[in-house]
Amino acid sequence: MTQALLSARRAFLHDDVPIGAVIVRDGKIIARGENMVQLKKNPTLHAEIVAINRACKKLGAKFLDDCDIYVSLEPCAMCATAISLARIRTVYFAATDVKGGGITSNARIYDTDKHLWKPNVVQIPDFADESAALLKEFFALRRAKK
Repeated sequence: MTQALLSARRAFLHDDVPIGAVIVRDGKIIARGENMVQLKKNPTLHAEIVAINRACKKLGAKFLDDCDIYVSLEPCAMCATAISLARIRTVYFAATDVKGGGITSNARIYDTDKHLWKPNVVQIPDFADESAALLKEFFALRRAKK
């Protein structure tokens, strides 16, 4: 999770919402991602999507069923669906996202049996405060600029 938070800080540096993700296979990081929505002017380039694309490219595979993803914030519905489509084994996240979360908050997309692949979901609350503080700082600076 520490590495996901480092990726989130990289997103902050290029004025993207500070969310980071890492994909792990056999205990080793195989891909990293940070939000790149502002940087690349593409609303789909969330940290999880970036990490999934990089992992698939690195492994030459479309499924990541022997991989886990660590994310600094609960994935949104789009990212939770992408995680399911990539068949990632376990989602670990730090902070919940009451407004935009797609797993334990708001959309709760894995609560239906209609998903072809349901990853295990684990919140790691030890990192929730650090993730939330980074997001609060980012949005406070953004409001101050206006």
